[in-house]
Amino acid sequence: MPEVVDDTGVAAPDEQGAAGPTAETAQAAQAAETVILPVTGMTCAACQSRVQRMLTRAPGVSSATVNLLMGNATITFDPAVVSPAALVKVVLDTGYGAELPAEGDDVVEQLAARDATTAHEYDALKLRAIVSGIAGAIAMLLSMPLMVRGAHEHMGVVADPFMRWVMIALSPALESAFPWLYRVPAPVISWSLLLMTVGVMLWAGRQFYVGAWTSMRHRAADMNTLVAVGTGAAFIYSVLATVTPSFFTRNGVAPDVYYEAVIFIIALILTGKMFEARATRSTSNALRALAQLRPTTARVMRPTPEGGETEVELTLADVRVNDLVVIRPGERLPVDGVVDSGASAVDESMLTGESMPVAKAAGDRVIGGTINSTGAIRYRATTLGSKSVLAQIMTLMRDAQASRAPIQGLADRISGVFVPVVIGLSLLTFAIWFGVLTQGGTGAGAAAVRAFAASVAVLIIACPCAMGLAVPTAVMVSTGRGAEAGVLIKGGAALQRAGDITTVIVDKTGTVTEGRPTVTDVIVPPDSALGADALLTFAASLEQSSEHPIAGAIVRGARDRGLAITTPTSFASQTGRGATAMVGSAWIAIGNATQMQELSLDVSSMQAQVAALATQAKTAVYVAVDGTLAGVIAVADPVRASSRAAIAELQGMGLQVVMLTGDNVETANAVARQTGITKVVAGVLPAGKVAAVVEEQRGGRVVAMVGDGVNDAPALAQADVGIAIGSGTDVAIEAADIALMRGDLTGVVRAIALSRRTMQTMKQNLFWAFIYNVIGIPVAAGVLYPAFGVLLSPVLASAAMAFSSVSVVTNSLRLRHA
Repeated sequence: MPEVVDDTGVAAPDEQGAAGPTAETAQAAQAAETVILPVTGMTCAACQSRVQRMLTRAPGVSSATVNLLMGNATITFDPAVVSPAALVKVVLDTGYGAELPAEGDDVVEQLAARDATTAHEYDALKLRAIVSGIAGAIAMLLSMPLMVRGAHEHMGVVADPFMRWVMIALSPALESAFPWLYRVPAPVISWSLLLMTVGVMLWAGRQFYVGAWTSMRHRAADMNTLVAVGTGAAFIYSVLATVTPSFFTRNGVAPDVYYEAVIFIIALILTGKMFEARATRSTSNALRALAQLRPTTARVMRPTPEGGETEVELTLADVRVNDLVVIRPGERLPVDGVVDSGASAVDESMLTGESMPVAKAAGDRVIGGTINSTGAIRYRATTLGSKSVLAQIMTLMRDAQASRAPIQGLADRISGVFVPVVIGLSLLTFAIWFGVLTQGGTGAGAAAVRAFAASVAVLIIACPCAMGLAVPTAVMVSTGRGAEAGVLIKGGAALQRAGDITTVIVDKTGTVTEGRPTVTDVIVPPDSALGADALLTFAASLEQSSEHPIAGAIVRGARDRGLAITTPTSFASQTGRGATAMVGSAWIAIGNATQMQELSLDVSSMQAQVAALATQAKTAVYVAVDGTLAGVIAVADPVRASSRAAIAELQGMGLQVVMLTGDNVETANAVARQTGITKVVAGVLPAGKVAAVVEEQRGGRVVAMVGDGVNDAPALAQADVGIAIGSGTDVAIEAADIALMRGDLTGVVRAIALSRRTMQTMKQNLFWAFIYNVIGIPVAAGVLYPAFGVLLSPVLASAAMAFSSVSVVTNSLRLRHA
């Protein structure tokens, strides 16, 4: 038996906290506004952290979230204290670009603009990466003769495995193929490399040096700083070796040049940025797919001068509310509306995740962007533009992707101090290497060269980009994947909380059940002269004057059976008991046992059947005809076909499932038995539902409340995660953290499973982003050299840096198949 608690067994929330926000908090929240500002110039998590920190500190700002991936800042502010223009100035003063959002742009236009910008950036990165990569290869070949001529005589065996392989494997082949190259004077090669490197730095690497200079002017440091300082130091050293080689030789140091390293570092980092840009664009595939659902034109009926009508093809901007839209089989619906004539089946899978087409007839709502399957229909346009279902979904997705998950806070705190710490570690690396080598008898010049290479490698390998991308990429991909399955997750915070859920509370009516009562049984006594259809006809004729849900079910039941319903006379309703009326010449009474007793009718002969119906979650009403008990009609809100399987899956995930209902204990028990629910809270009003959520929370459980988003709104708001089940059109349910486009519990399973998978991916991303630097920086500093004789060159360090960001984004993209 399920555990059942009635409304008296649930503690009420206290006056503070649990009952809701204070009046002051509510007023402040109502006064606040939110703006999304495009931000340019951010290249890593340190940039993101700095912009976010400065915005958060601005007067009047209650919260600010900066998204490195999307290049924007979502700011909640008090318009009485600060304006959007002032917030733009805050970003500009931080050293990054910002502007006010364009007036009137909808989500599709914003996405198109962002795609165009991303495509341009990708093309530019690709060109620079390819050209600088070719230049790097040429520089490497030109550097071979310099190395062979004894550039490393004072250094002994080359410690870097990459450079050692180059010397051993490539140099002999190169000398055999181009012997003349090895006869070119060293100064000619060095000066040629200098000119080539200057060209690459000024063209391909310009963004790093401009960004570093901008950051320095604003007393900040970011990824550009690390790249600029590392390559700049190697370049200056090489220039000195080219211009004054005698200074090096006098101090017992070969006049090494690192031009090929400078070029390769720029080329490899640009290559990483190129792949990162291509991969991050894939994180918006779901949003892009939704944007492509919207047709650009619609065929509508317009009056002709002769008084008739004709089809006219219009752009969506010219479609007006109540226009009659014409749709043929196989066409995509351009706008939302209500079917006026015709019948068809509509494929709503992209919006709801439901694979089967949904039958549509006159009076049914249809959604723009869905596909008409079989028949031709005409429908009246209702919601257009930004108010349409598709636009609302895209807006929710955009806002969710721009939000941040709480787990990002750790990465933000580290990113805020990351670059200064790395620069400090680089200086420390130089000092330790120089001290150890000079004490070991190595000359000061040679020691400085070895120390310099290690310190540059530390600067180059450190990558704050991966930390900045670890969480946002996972949020973008998972919210997009959820939308494809009809699960709209309203932000990173909701996504993270959903993974921590331990208890799922579900409302019964409309959630576990269909929410549409239907007639299930019509029972007449064996000796009755009336048949079941005649009894139902009398009852439906009376009930068509009533607004009670059971009355509506009886009327629908009669119409579904093709029964002829007549208009009653002398209708009278007895609240809480039933109703009476004249149907034709017959006097009809319908109601509960109390109603029958007041009419002096004995119901004992049918009480056993009524009790049996109650155990099956059916509500029975008695029907009397001309003063005689004529039978019983049973009405039930059937359990959804998917509810039992979904609840079993939730329980299989280790979650406790609790059902709330305003129905009586017997009906609640019957539904619980059918679905496998073991705990029921019955007989509760909306306030009692809030109390039930609070009771679970007080027990230390993380609670998800699943309801229809209307009567359940207070409980949805109170829960740790509110999940609103919609009908395919109820998108923007404000009280909920997650909105389900399909009207069943399957979406709850998907939402929680997706959240858990996403949290696992976020943790993996953060782990690898952190561990990469924890391992990579010491290796670059030379901790492996004493034991294995291995050093990491700046070239390999730059390759590792590029790989780290790409690996994080690629790992997030696996969520597309979750």
